[in-house]
Amino acid sequence: MQAKLEQRFFLLMLVLVSLAFGWLLEPFWGCIFWACAITVIFYPVQRLLLRWMGGRPNLAALLTLLICMLVVVLPVLAISAAFIQEGALFYDKIQRGEVSPSAFVETIRQAFPAITELLNKLGIETNDLRERVSGAAVEASRLLAKEALSIGQNTFGFVLDLCLMLYLAFFLLREGHHLVELMVKALPLGDQRERLLFAKFAEVTRATVKGNLVVAVVQGALGGFIFWLLDLPAPVLWGVVMAFLSLLPAVGAALVWLPVSLYLYGTGEWLIASILVAYGALVIGLADNILRPLLVGRDTKLPDYLVLFSTLGGLSLMGINGFVLGPMVAALFLAFWQIFMEEFNA
Repeated sequence: MQAKLEQRFFLLMLVLVSLAFGWLLEPFWGCIFWACAITVIFYPVQRLLLRWMGGRPNLAALLTLLICMLVVVLPVLAISAAFIQEGALFYDKIQRGEVSPSAFVETIRQAFPAITELLNKLGIETNDLRERVSGAAVEASRLLAKEALSIGQNTFGFVLDLCLMLYLAFFLLREGHHLVELMVKALPLGDQRERLLFAKFAEVTRATVKGNLVVAVVQGALGGFIFWLLDLPAPVLWGVVMAFLSLLPAVGAALVWLPVSLYLYGTGEWLIASILVAYGALVIGLADNILRPLLVGRDTKLPDYLVLFSTLGGLSLMGINGFVLGPMVAALFLAFWQIFMEEFNA
């Protein structure tokens, strides 16, 4: 009796201490998450370098981290800086009246009365829609301008988070295998199940981050290129917006190029509008339809509809981190049920 009481009390204290430690790390969850994601994605590179260097883990981890910075971190920082800068300029144009979102919506409404009738039948008032679009555009551009100022004022905090992420990624790359073995030994789920779940976690993280980022970069680059080629304003801004929106499967970049095409039709720019529609549907859309199933759905072994709903749910609940965490939760859900059916329902 005494032994059982001591064991239960120890387990209770173990849970409480673990929760307290998790709460202590709460300010750094973003850094920890992306350090783990970087480790999972670049771990094959780390193993390859480790074999080439004859077993020098420190140097292999450092070179892997440098490759990560050159391939991912620095390009993302450069694109984000250009995006914020153009967003701030866009906000200034709205403030000066050079750009009018309400006039944009009004042009589309007058040029395509069928769309207005359809929206009215669906119970959507176009006047309210115009005000909402105008308010959303102003608010988004104001947010970008504020974010640019905030980053400038909090440069130290941003650099600190980035350094912490890279610092942790270095140790995870160097000692990741030992940490996984330690967790397999500690968790009471059964070694075979734990290895299956860890493999699924790595598989989904690698496929989701790699796949979604590749699709986002390709669609954003294609969208920004056609905006630049057609001499449309702020190609970098809209290219990055299309890249972010491409995280939403099925719709994505069309939320930008389709309304712009309708506006160009409404203003009489038929040739430019037709080129943009054809390019958006055949090139940008085709990139999504080909690359996403190959890079995300195939590697995660998740159906396309499950990838869509888990991504949307993750983004709505967890922000930008949700585009990885959402499919990961869905994959672990399927893995747990697969284990249950195989072992308990044989």
